[in-house]
Amino acid sequence: MAKEKKQTFEEAMTDLEIIVKQLETGEVPLEEALEQFKKGMELSKMCQETLTKAEETLTKIMSDDGIEIPFEEAGE
Repeated sequence: MAKEKKQTFEEAMTDLEIIVKQLETGEVPLEEALEQFKKGMELSKMCQETLTKAEETLTKIMSDDGIEIPFEEAGE
């Protein structure tokens, strides 16, 4: 089985927006709506994890010794 290529954050957000618009119409059959909802939850989780990792990276700075420290501690 071929390994599925991981989506970028932007691709996942675009897919999530499409799913939300489809579900908001109320014209999706129940079975398809459940599948779309499940896929949307997976995309949402992936996006949240990506944002959390980005936030963790952005809130750290490198000290002169090459040690990462939280940004708030560096300003004190």
